[in-house]
Amino acid sequence: MRSDKIKKGIAKAPHRALLRALGLTVDEIERPLIAIVNSENEVVPGHIHLGKIAEAAKAGVRLGGGTPMEFCTIGICDGIAMNHEGMMYSLASREVIADSVELELNAHQFDGAVMIPNCDKVVPGMLMAACRVDIPTIFVSGGPMLAGRTTSGSSDLISLFEGVGSVKANKMTEAELLELEESACPGCGSCSGMFTANTMNCLTEAIGLGLPGNGTIPAVNAARIRLAKEAGKRVMDLVREDITPSDIITAGSLKNALTVDMALGGSTNTILHLPAIVSELDIDFSLEMVNEVSSATPNLCKISPAGSDHLEDLDIAGGISAVLKELSKKGLINEDEQTVYGRVKDVIAAGKNMNTKVIRDISDPHSNTGGLAVLWGNIASEGAVVKEAAVVKEMLTHKGPARVFDSEEEAFEAIMGDKISAGDVIVVRYEGPRGGPGMREMLTPTSAVSGMGLGAQVALITDGRFSGGTRGAAIGHVSPEAAAGGVIALIEEGDIIEIDIPGRKLNLSVSDEEIDKRRSVWEAPKLKITKGYMSRYAKSVSSASKGAIIR
Repeated sequence: MRSDKIKKGIAKAPHRALLRALGLTVDEIERPLIAIVNSENEVVPGHIHLGKIAEAAKAGVRLGGGTPMEFCTIGICDGIAMNHEGMMYSLASREVIADSVELELNAHQFDGAVMIPNCDKVVPGMLMAACRVDIPTIFVSGGPMLAGRTTSGSSDLISLFEGVGSVKANKMTEAELLELEESACPGCGSCSGMFTANTMNCLTEAIGLGLPGNGTIPAVNAARIRLAKEAGKRVMDLVREDITPSDIITAGSLKNALTVDMALGGSTNTILHLPAIVSELDIDFSLEMVNEVSSATPNLCKISPAGSDHLEDLDIAGGISAVLKELSKKGLINEDEQTVYGRVKDVIAAGKNMNTKVIRDISDPHSNTGGLAVLWGNIASEGAVVKEAAVVKEMLTHKGPARVFDSEEEAFEAIMGDKISAGDVIVVRYEGPRGGPGMREMLTPTSAVSGMGLGAQVALITDGRFSGGTRGAAIGHVSPEAAAGGVIALIEEGDIIEIDIPGRKLNLSVSDEEIDKRRSVWEAPKLKITKGYMSRYAKSVSSASKGAIIR
């Protein structure tokens, strides 16, 4: 066992003494030591209940013959961090989480791990660490929040962000907004739509590191506790069989995850996280691959923000196992890939689509292509990402004048000040990984646009990113970013921008000569943060097209 390095032989008597100081018996010390990696805290609704998940996972480990030992990571709530300087720290926390988990797992020579994440950057951060350390590992997330319920129907956090714009446009009263505020987030769990956290938890299942149900069983269901116990038991089998993340995450399982992503219409943030995760195993990932998979994959689900369904509806319909089963009907899934459950074909065999309104039959999809797309052009020579499944038909192609803002705050002020007109293309720049720093999410301005009724008339492009809850013609991850001298830095007020999502194009209607002229007088901006972690992050982070990773 790996943990023998800290507990076997005469020379390890001091180490054993420290383990005894924890209250461990001789039997417990001799068993495989399993890390319970928990992101529980009292700040994030998705994490507030993770202590119960951890206790269930520990029970499963003990039932399987191991000794569980818990430690915790940080976790940031993107909703609370939204629309102020706090959002600069969100994406950057992914690297801290990955590093801290690596440090704990390697310093203490654990034999295996149960990862308990929830929310946007914790899931990919733990996945990166799992791949980097490469010991037998299984994931069991905290699960999604239930949707809010009011007399007017279901709601979620995005309903509130859009409600702010609706109040401004006199489409909603402040009293109605208050009713939403009191009901949209009814309790613990990751926010209830197909936003980044839930997308990543679903993809953890699809890529093979989570048991069936990991992505969709609601946080409050007893089935989530049972799942955690099964995960604890199953990690002991992985330890005995020496099955590690590098056995599970391969080029084939990556394609499975991307295919499920397209079928679900997942968050654009997956196109940051998946390359960061597989880079830990030296697996190739390209943005061209995203369009290749998207072109072959039907969009089967319209989960909020793309539609009115929520994660609880997807779970009742059969969850990710049912999505895999539908996709397998057209040979879109690599069925022989290893998972923590067995093989993908075993997951498919057990799956059943119980509601074809929530998970469309593959013969009757919402569209014949997937939910995400990568656009290319002179504005985005390294690519830009859009959630095509959440764009209204009227905005799939669009040409309009640029309204240029050098920060999210400036753009939001203009939107709320009625300074944006139908047809405009809002450009928010210097919000990329380096320029932000931290690549802030633009959920507040995009939600305001939708809430004001301009979602079918106004586009927004940015070198920042979007929440998984964003809908509309919102194009993010524009690379190269403005701070790196990308063409987005050279756009001027009134320039015409052409968007062709079906054609995968994003272009500035300005001559190459004029672009070169503007570039000759452009000056790189100074760092916005000059001390602490974010100053170091800004100096070393890669382009969004490479997953915004640090090397």
